[in-house]
Amino acid sequence: MESLFHVAVLAFEVLGTIAMLAGVPIAAVLAVVHWRRERSALAGFQTARRALGLGILLGLELLVAADIVKTLIAPGFEDVAVLGIIVLIRTVLSFSLQIEIEGVLPWRRALLTTAPQLIARAVGAGAATAAQRGGAESD
Repeated sequence: MESLFHVAVLAFEVLGTIAMLAGVPIAAVLAVVHWRRERSALAGFQTARRALGLGILLGLELLVAADIVKTLIAPGFEDVAVLGIIVLIRTVLSFSLQIEIEGVLPWRRALLTTAPQLIARAVGAGAATAAQRGGAESD
């Protein structure tokens, strides 16, 4: 059973690293596409920054999962304390990246969304769902 945990840890660590490394070329491609479509270098830069941040966030989440599984292998007090510190550091990093990506504190996001925006999102989501159902029925 312990060898299965070691394989899981390795898999999470590899996937986390791949997610962060793959974020770079994906962000670059998305930035170029957005830049060419919008004819704005700023739009391309913001797209690259957002996409790269999301790749890093995904990688951090996978690395936290690896640390959690690693602690299950040898659950001593010292291991749990180290895990707690690692999770705390990665949580602060994730939180900071999320603020950078969205440009607003999470608890301020709701205050910046107006009622018409909420209704438009709800109607848009409902219309998209209805369109998908209608397309599926006509097939």
